[in-house]
Amino acid sequence: MRVGLYPGTFDPITLGHIDIIRRATALVDKLVIGVAINRDKGPLFSLEERVAMIEAECAFLTEQTGTEIVAYPFENLLIDCARDVGAQIIVRGLRAVADFEYEFQMVGMNRALDNSIETVFLMAEARHQAIASKLVKEIARLDGDVSKFVTPRVNDALRERLG
Repeated sequence: MRVGLYPGTFDPITLGHIDIIRRATALVDKLVIGVAINRDKGPLFSLEERVAMIEAECAFLTEQTGTEIVAYPFENLLIDCARDVGAQIIVRGLRAVADFEYEFQMVGMNRALDNSIETVFLMAEARHQAIASKLVKEIARLDGDVSKFVTPRVNDALRERLG
């Protein structure tokens, strides 16, 4: 069984994330969505809320693609998380050239830690390239319309959280 790991904070999950998840299902038999705990980022949503959002938003993809998709919280090194879930590949989404520079460094470090785990980059669809959770939260905080960037369920959760 080919297992992939798609890590991130997912605070909140966006249409860009869902696009990468959908496309990654073509590469693996099981896709683990690694939900980084990362207390330093001060997430808007709790770990439990982020996991629940991922599970709710990805349920249809499992039915549609036949690929098992599971949310898995982690707080250790990414490479250790990959080992923990039995992943042979790490899936990373790229939006812009700026993302690549950081990701390139991460791949080098991860390969030095465990060269048996490959990293695969998926470019975000053009219509999703500008979407970043950080920007979605900022727009929502300022009472802007984020419905083009998140699902209706996530939009409702943002509105409820931010008043």
